Amino acid sequence: MKFKTRVLVAALAGAAGIGAIPANAGTEVWFNPLTNSAYVGVANHPNELGSPWVAPAGITQTNLTSLKEIEADLNQSVIRAPGAESSASMIDMVQFDRRGRYIFLPHETPWGAGVSRYDIRADENVVLFQGDGNGRTGNWTKDYGAFDPALVTPTNTVWAAEEWTGEGRVIEIVNPFEAKEKIKTRELQAIPNVAHEGLRFGADDKTLYFVDEWNSGSLYKLVFKNPRNYTQGGQTFVLVVDAFKGKAADNYNDPSNAGQPRVGVATWVPITDADGKALTKADPFKNGPTNDPRTNTDTRGGRPAADEVNGTPYGRPEDIEIGKLANGNEVVYFAATSERSVYSIEILPANKATVRLFASDAKTPKNLGFQPTSGVMNSPDNLETDALGNIYIIEDAPNSDVVGGDVWFAQDVNGDGVSESIYHFLSLGVNNAEATGLEFNPRRPARFVISIQHPDSTDLVKVPGGFGDALWEFNIVGVVPPPCELGTEIDPVTGEVVVKPVQPPESRVCSDDRDSKFVKMLRQAGRQ
Repeated sequence: MKFKTRVLVAALAGAAGIGAIPANAGTEVWFNPLTNSAYVGVANHPNELGSPWVAPAGITQTNLTSLKEIEADLNQSVIRAPGAESSASMIDMVQFDRRGRYIFLPHETPWGAGVSRYDIRADENVVLFQGDGNGRTGNWTKDYGAFDPALVTPTNTVWAAEEWTGEGRVIEIVNPFEAKEKIKTRELQAIPNVAHEGLRFGADDKTLYFVDEWNSGSLYKLVFKNPRNYTQGGQTFVLVVDAFKGKAADNYNDPSNAGQPRVGVATWVPITDADGKALTKADPFKNGPTNDPRTNTDTRGGRPAADEVNGTPYGRPEDIEIGKLANGNEVVYFAATSERSVYSIEILPANKATVRLFASDAKTPKNLGFQPTSGVMNSPDNLETDALGNIYIIEDAPNSDVVGGDVWFAQDVNGDGVSESIYHFLSLGVNNAEATGLEFNPRRPARFVISIQHPDSTDLVKVPGGFGDALWEFNIVGVVPPPCELGTEIDPVTGEVVVKPVQPPESRVCSDDRDSKFVKMLRQAGRQ
């Protein structure tokens, strides 16, 4: 069952893109931003079933699948961990295959986690593998917990990695396109164990960037010895801001780190040698729970290893995206949820880097040049880029019990790794749910998918017949662009934004064509 709704909210926002590393840093704003966050409805409200998002005029939102639909079909399967209530399925950061036909769904359940595969063409979902559920009693021998990211690798395998439960492992599906009964998996023991979320390969297809989601979380990179065989491992590094003189093991905002710089020139410091052998006293590859190494000896090994080399701490680093700055250098973006911020890391030669604050709720203007918004970027979590290099920031959870979480468009037209403004793009009106896994179709760059995770309607005891976790597709082809006569400039004396009628510059859309200029640019970039 698929629902299709043309959104009629008139003054609002949009997005587009693909998973490839973009050729440039970003574009002008191409939509009218939202002016407030959505109000949430009760579980199974008609909006949850048909149009859960407040979105730009002309954009369509289509329900691809849901727990209710899958479980009503004997030919399909999905993960619903027993006893986990609204967190029983937890569809998280999904990813397309390169052909745009399949979407891999990691399940962030506290135990019994696994990965399922959704076939867009057949409208069919099947579980590829799942743990035995014994993690509920502390036995992780044959169980997995909290798979947050799914990653289609350059070799066309699929990874899933454990975040807040389990043991910090990365599991590889060796043959993800085979029938479910033929699926083979293996643990990649050469990747350090942390609270995994963001996992992305750089442009060279052999450098993996990843995070430790912790309030003293570090940034890592692993350069594989053999990019065709990930089991052989490679050298792992931790990011250290050169001027940081705080206490790496403490939380980012502890008194020991107050006022310490966490931006500026940085160095990737090795914690293993080129063969993957540990250079630290702590074993980076140790399995274990995600807890504080200052008070526990069983912590996942990547965390205390990073502390040994003074890895600069950030407040819950979560998702990662890769892009390219205007100067041609690769850039790694990461969301720091506890800090209400997104950072950029410009990659430089000789294991050097420059860290910048890309966007934050406190310091980055919102809706610059448009009507203001009452929305707050209070929990940036997931990130995504479109084919033109724009960054989209997806919030972790609702702003309150009655106000939904949001998605933001970050503008960085000059490509310097610092956003000029963030623009209110989407807002979710589903009770106790969060948006996650925004992902652009690599073959249809004007479409993207996004999942709705842990709504109240997943708990069938509280909500019989609940809709549950769901996957939605957006199509931006019909987006209504900003008025072409609207112009903005900054007063050089007062710093205020001046809005006035102007002759439309090249970046404005003043066409009666079926597609906006942005959509045309997006499609062209997607063909490259």
